[in-house]
Amino acid sequence: MEPLAELRLLIARHAGHGLTDTAFPGLKLMASDFTTQPVHHVSEPAFAVMAQGAKRAVLGDKLFEYGAGQYLVVSVDLPIASHVSRASAAEPFLGLGLILRPTAVATLLVETAASESASGELSGMGVSDAGTELLDAVVRLLRLLEHPRDLPVLGPMIEREILWRLLTGEQGAMLRQIGLADSRLSQIGRAIRWIRSHYAETFPIEELARLAAMSVSSFHRHFRAVTAMSPLQYQKQIRLQEARSRLLAQSEDAAAVGFSVGYESPSQFSREYSRLFGAPPGRDAARLRAGSPLERSVI
Repeated sequence: MEPLAELRLLIARHAGHGLTDTAFPGLKLMASDFTTQPVHHVSEPAFAVMAQGAKRAVLGDKLFEYGAGQYLVVSVDLPIASHVSRASAAEPFLGLGLILRPTAVATLLVETAASESASGELSGMGVSDAGTELLDAVVRLLRLLEHPRDLPVLGPMIEREILWRLLTGEQGAMLRQIGLADSRLSQIGRAIRWIRSHYAETFPIEELARLAAMSVSSFHRHFRAVTAMSPLQYQKQIRLQEARSRLLAQSEDAAAVGFSVGYESPSQFSREYSRLFGAPPGRDAARLRAGSPLERSVI
């Protein structure tokens, strides 16, 4: 059986409706027999493979489309909006995602002497066609879900093989930078982690540039190359997505939530929230609570 065909069967067998955690750490499956509305979320470094159907993801002003037989790599924490763009009851959307651990990438780089400097334009997200070797490794990982005794022993070995296939593939330069502490991507990653932890605070760009060990002009250029947005735009996205999560989890007043994520003006908070999510805070949260859990599922 062709790897992609077997991958479809395995995902369909083990996935519930929506997003499904598995017994292997960091591995999630997703199935849907209908298209979904855009879901705004912050994606951590991850690798995703589409077995059937298609998805679209928007990062800043960039659109990424990926379908059956293609894979996506996200190299840093990025605020994106994604949705299932092709699915039906006859041919449901089927995909999987695996969290990328920088320590695992770094270990593989050291052991294989594959840590040469990456060239080309810096980017935080990319889509490529999946080769037979990569799909075969993913299939073998999913087969282990039916052998729980073998999974803890053989699973990490196959995960390592998947990382190697990615490192030697089209997105290898991006993945390599995840594991290199002194890479441009890792430098920008330090600034991104700081913003995520201090999103409610104001900050001078000079401080972020110093944290990334770059000049201000170089920091601006590399930050936009990775995230497709400026540092202040990134902070705004993080603030608004955190506000949305709080509104869903708690019954707080919208103005209080806005203040808690760094907005001093309730009207500015409501205006920017509506611009990003398509409705004022209270109405948007009520719609999400009443909607399908799949609308809040991501991969």
